[in-house]
Amino acid sequence: MKDILLITPPFTQLNTPYPATAYLKGFLKTIGQDAFQLDLGIEVILALFSKKEMEKVFEFAAKQETIQSENAQRIYALRTHYLTILDEVMLFLQGHNQTFARQICTDHFLPQASRFNQLDDLEWAFGTMGMQDKAKHLATLFLEDLSDFIIECIDPHFGFSRYAERLGQSANSFDEMYAELNAEQTYIDRLTIRILAHQLEELQPKLVCFSVPFPGNLYSAFRCSQSIKANYPSVKIAMGGGFPNTELREVNDPRVFEFVDFITLDDGELPIELVVSNVLNPTAENPSYQQFKRTFFCENGVVVYQNNSSRSDYKQSEVGTPDYSNLKLDHYVSVIEIANPMHSLWSDGRWNKLTMAHGCYWGKCTFCDISLDYIKIYEPIAAKILVDRVEDLIAQTGETGFHFVDEAAPPSLMKAFALEILKRQLTITWWTNIRFEKNFTADLCHLLKASGCIAVSGGLEVASDRLLALIDKGVSVEQVAQVTRNFTDAQIMVHAYLMYGYPTQTIQETVDSLEMVRQLFEIGIIQSGFWHQFALTAHSPIGLNPEAYGIIPDLKQIHFANNDIDFKDKTGIDHSKFSFGLKKSLFNYMHGIGFELPLHEWFDFKIPRTTIRKNYIENALQNETYFTAKSTHKIIWLGSEPSVERTSKSKKGQTWEIMKLTFHFPTDILTINLDKEKGEWFVKELENLKPSAENLLTFAQLKARYEEEFDDFELFWYSKPINQLKENGLLAI
Repeated sequence: MKDILLITPPFTQLNTPYPATAYLKGFLKTIGQDAFQLDLGIEVILALFSKKEMEKVFEFAAKQETIQSENAQRIYALRTHYLTILDEVMLFLQGHNQTFARQICTDHFLPQASRFNQLDDLEWAFGTMGMQDKAKHLATLFLEDLSDFIIECIDPHFGFSRYAERLGQSANSFDEMYAELNAEQTYIDRLTIRILAHQLEELQPKLVCFSVPFPGNLYSAFRCSQSIKANYPSVKIAMGGGFPNTELREVNDPRVFEFVDFITLDDGELPIELVVSNVLNPTAENPSYQQFKRTFFCENGVVVYQNNSSRSDYKQSEVGTPDYSNLKLDHYVSVIEIANPMHSLWSDGRWNKLTMAHGCYWGKCTFCDISLDYIKIYEPIAAKILVDRVEDLIAQTGETGFHFVDEAAPPSLMKAFALEILKRQLTITWWTNIRFEKNFTADLCHLLKASGCIAVSGGLEVASDRLLALIDKGVSVEQVAQVTRNFTDAQIMVHAYLMYGYPTQTIQETVDSLEMVRQLFEIGIIQSGFWHQFALTAHSPIGLNPEAYGIIPDLKQIHFANNDIDFKDKTGIDHSKFSFGLKKSLFNYMHGIGFELPLHEWFDFKIPRTTIRKNYIENALQNETYFTAKSTHKIIWLGSEPSVERTSKSKKGQTWEIMKLTFHFPTDILTINLDKEKGEWFVKELENLKPSAENLLTFAQLKARYEEEFDDFELFWYSKPINQLKENGLLAI
């Protein structure tokens, strides 16, 4: 039995658990509360995509006479083939029975419906994939065919990473959701509730907490809550997470509280602690009795918002390490859906999720919800604590892959984190979201790579300097080009978030943005990207002051959710018509083709010629100022100890001793020559430049140490031999 049950409702990701319940479970442990957590989404997926359940799905569809399309009829006709291999395909995607890949890749083994129509483009899209990746992709198409059958014949709400998402999007009124919840349960509803009921019977919780990160989790959360209320009326229900934090800040419809007892906002630790205290110990002697933090509930038929606790929120250093226990980590499913390098990181492999810093250190972008606490309150975690948590999670999960889910990871903390990883000689793989700011020098990028960083994603957004200034992004296209070049040279993959349809954006600026993107991909300093159309959110600076940005919002009365706002752009431009051409061109650019095509080829309507010079990005890369180490820069040596050979050199009748230093790198060898005395000094100092050194030397300190014995450190530092080492792991950070 457990008093507290934490649930992520269907559906989020197939390959890794959404981390919110793990964060809360880890926190509750620090205050002596033991909770059980359940990823209901993966439980439902695994039950649904099993031979036993899918057999029932086919029978149900036949009985309902919903098999109408040619595609659905084909899948039904091949049902025996699907059912025979389904369990084995799922095991393969869970990382078991890897030899099965060879059979999956043979012709005519997997039954094929409409999703396999894209197979002609497989080699073009993915290149010469390894057999395991190719098998994963084919197995993914196999599951997507079955998913299409479910959507058409069983439940139109279904999706692998969302369920009934439309009901949660921009739902200013609760009417549609309420009507759906009072309609007959769907097949997926019944399966979900059956799995949940088994856990409830076993655990007998007093409080169930639903973490709802996205609109696609909301309906299932309410449907599950409805079942709990009907069958376990004494159990209290709380809801929090990303969706309530952004969309339910103005909820006032009492019908919502027929399903839940509490809705909490923003950082969940203290609000949940107080809810737990009131549910488990509802007496006047309890110091927290009727004390709440950012919590909605219903009282006498009226929605009440209470924030009467005087206690401060927990610091990030106090919330504990996320706890992934109870989650069946070896049951998650790795899929390869689309040929986008960054998106494959989301769906393939299991990642431990952590946060380097709460909030955003920039916090100015005008399209972003910077008025909300999860962005507004910036609080980094000390690098040593962060790496302690990394080690704890490796010990707990056996996984060494980490996705840092920051709004924008701060460069200074990334540097400190990388140094701590190298100091402890840990081997991890990690990636995160950043701002393309100038602090990401070539040397810092090489340090991050050495610590295990494999990818970064960041917002290039509109790729227009005028609009970037209007967004208050704090970067220019030229700066983005220089920073992405630094990451690419360090062999760290770069993904760019791209935006079109920003307020006041002209057709010319959209075309020019595409040309910027074309050049960035052609030069090879961005490897992945995704276009999305601007969306107006209620809590962004634009949403709070739309007139200043030339748009007219269509404001509605709010009873339930409030985030995305419909609007009219005073330019009168229909930005949506650019969507297909922008995405098609990007898909081609990501695969290294189409650069020679004029931009108008991607659209079925007339567009103006670009005003951007064909060599704009190339010139931007040449404009970068020469990097000079500052006195405060730490000097770091990432290489190994050199082998030393003392010899002599003669020229014009003069002979002097030199030191030949040979450095072995994983795939290369570098030899440099230094004067004997300077070489001996340098070899001795290299020990103090390793990341494991207790106190890394700054440039000024190294200079002072050098000039105790020799003259003019700069002449030595910028000499040809030392410059060669700078290209191979001698860094100034």
